[in-house]
Amino acid sequence: MNALTLDTLASFPQQLEAHYSLIPQGFQHWAPASWDGVPSEPFTAIEQVCHIRDIEIEGYHLRFERTLNEHHPLLASIDSEPLAKERDYAGQDVTEVFVSFRAARLKTMGIIRDLHDAQLNRTAEFEGYGPLTLRSLIHYLCSHDQQHLAGLQWLLGKIEASRSR
Repeated sequence: MNALTLDTLASFPQQLEAHYSLIPQGFQHWAPASWDGVPSEPFTAIEQVCHIRDIEIEGYHLRFERTLNEHHPLLASIDSEPLAKERDYAGQDVTEVFVSFRAARLKTMGIIRDLHDAQLNRTAEFEGYGPLTLRSLIHYLCSHDQQHLAGLQWLLGKIEASRSR
């Protein structure tokens, strides 16, 4: 796996916390009147962070392990909005969420850091994405991370626009 992607994945927890820290006090649960144009799921700032943690653990950990250990598995997509309600993302403690996400990302890095080409070329079918390799899946995780940094920046833009009125 290329070093840039691995380094980007490894540094993401710090980037996520830094982006989240830019959300003004009192706006962690704020939602815009419209989610049109949001580059991530339509989640508030705290919900974004909870979503990232859960997708890491219940999505990517499972997907990586299944792709490594099964012959061309079908990898399920996760319906995030019902999960957010079911787990009360809005009521979670962000400090605890960041602690569990950092631990989850360390586990992810342990799974993917030293994979060899034969492992990276293992195949699976990912619901909503189609056929892929484990290498593809790693890139999709990196893309997912970036989408949520963009989602937090988009929220910041909406917050600032709402405050200027």
